[in-house]
Parts: sequence; C-alpha cells; structure tokens
Amino acid sequence: MSNDQPVYLTEDGLQKVKEELEYLTTTRRPEVAKMISEAIKEGDLSENAGYDEAKTAQGFLEGRIRDLETILKRVQIIKEGEAAKNIVSMGRTVILREVGTEFDETYTIVGSLEADPLNGRISNESPIGKALMGRKMGAKIVANTPGGEITFKIMRIE
Repeated sequence: MSNDQPVYLTEDGLQKVKEELEYLTTTRRPEVAKMISEAIKEGDLSENAGYDEAKTAQGFLEGRIRDLETILKRVQIIKEGEAAKNIVSMGRTVILREVGTEFDETYTIVGSLEADPLNGRISNESPIGKALMGRKMGAKIVANTPGGEITFKIMRIE
C-alpha cells in the first residue's frame, strides 16, 4: 500500500478491517512475541528453526498491521444514496445481461479490498467495474477483460 489513493470500503468492510487489526495487535502479536521468547530460551539462534519461523511470522504480522493501519488512514466509506439512483456508482447493485444471451448477472460495485467476483462483488477498478461506473440503466457497455471484449446491457440499477 504505497500510494495515497482512497481505499473504498462498505461499513461492513471497515468493521472487518478494524476487527482484524484489533486481533492482530492484542492477540496475535503477544503470541508471536511468546514464540520468539521461547525460541531464544532454546539457545543457539544460528541453527534454531523455531526462532527463524517466529521471526518470519513476526515480519508478516507487522507488515499486515501496517497495511491495515494505512487502510484506516485512507478509507472512504461507500454510502448508498450519495449518487443518483439511476447511475452506476460505488455500492450500487447492477443487473447486467451479456449481449446475445438471455441470462442476467448481478454485481455489486465495491472497492478492491472487498471484491469477491464469485459472490457478485466486483471492484470499481476491475474491467467490468470500470466500464460500468457512471453509466445509466439501458446503456450498453464494453468491458475489456482478460478473456476479450464483452458487451453488456445494464438491465437495472439498485
């Protein structure tokens, strides 16, 4: 997380970040410190696999804590009702139909940290998300995906 761009999260996403940070700082950090302390008691650190493992765990833990703290400094909450109801924006659910098919697909536009395409949550930075942002119901959009261009029609915006 090296740039200064906002991190878009829903209220639920923000709560999950806060809970993870709380767990890592109050529970996991002392556990890792105890692992290091116990490994040091075993003696020679140059050939101590437990010590190496604990120090590696500590590095990953501290890196994740820094990432979460950065997220909290840059967070922008996605709030419904801030944009016109008929325009695709963050937090909106969009029902799409790929041109040439009869099946609808439903996606909610979220920030990249909460994206979960298999569960219908796509990032505003994804190819389809980018193509949808700012569009109105009935519009045809072309998304340049890794699998090629796909044309969709916006059937409904919720």
